[in-house]
Amino acid sequence: MTAYARVVWAGLVMRVKEFTVSRWFLLMCVLQPVIFATIAFYMFKAGGQPGTLLYVALGAGMMGIWSTTLFGSGGALQWNRWQGTLELLVASPPPFVVVLLPLTLATSVTGAYSLLATLVWGRIFFGVPLHLVHPVAFVVAVPAAVLSLGLMGLLMASSFILYRHANALSNLLEYPVWVATGLLFPLALLPGWVTPISWLLAPRWGIDAIRHAALGGGPVWTPIAMCVATGAAYLVLAAGFLHVFERAARARATLALT
Repeated sequence: MTAYARVVWAGLVMRVKEFTVSRWFLLMCVLQPVIFATIAFYMFKAGGQPGTLLYVALGAGMMGIWSTTLFGSGGALQWNRWQGTLELLVASPPPFVVVLLPLTLATSVTGAYSLLATLVWGRIFFGVPLHLVHPVAFVVAVPAAVLSLGLMGLLMASSFILYRHANALSNLLEYPVWVATGLLFPLALLPGWVTPISWLLAPRWGIDAIRHAALGGGPVWTPIAMCVATGAAYLVLAAGFLHVFERAARARATLALT
C-alpha cells in the first residue's frame, strides 16, 4: 500500500504540473467558469437576497471543477492514445487503477482554480460577499468535494478506455450533471425523479457541503460524509470496471489508435 501511495502521489504531482502549463486546460478551468458566473450573476442579481450571488458563485465554481474533471479524464486518455503511451500505462507493474487515479485527481485539483477564480471575479466586479458562516467546515468541504469529483472522474475514465472518442462522451455528460446536481438552481425546481439520481452524484453532495458551510441553512458534515462515501464507492467500482474493461480492450485491440 505504501508503494501504491507513492505512485499516486508522484503521479499526482507530475500531472498537476502538466495541467498547469497547458493553456487549453487553464483556459477551461479559469475563463469558462468566469463566463458562466458572469451570466448567472446578471440573472440572479435581481433577486436581491444577500446570499444569492455567493450561492451562484459557488455553483459556477463547482461547474468549472466538474467540467475540468470530465474533460481532463476523457481527454488525458485520448492524449495518451495519440502519444502511444496508453498501452505502456496499462502494461505497467502497478494496477491500472493506481496509474489512472493520479490523472483524474489532478484534473479535479487543477479544476479547483475554477472556484477560486469565480470567487475572486465575483468579489471584484460584482461585490459578492465572502463572509463564511462555518469557515472551518468550508476548509474541509472544498477538498472533500474535489476528491470525490476526482474519484467520480476515475469511474468515468474506466469506461472511456473502451472508446476511441472519449471526448464526445464527455460532451454528452457535462450539462446533465450540472442540472441534476443543482449547481445553479435548487433541485426542488426539477421533477421529483431527479432527486434520487442526484444522490448518486458527488457534485450534489460537494456543492451542498460548500454552500452550507459558506451560507449556512443546512447540515455541513453530512454532505461531507456523503462525499467520502460516494468517493469510496466510485473507487471500488472503478477498480472492478477497469479490470473488466481492460481485458475487453485488450481482446478487441482498442487501446491503440491503429
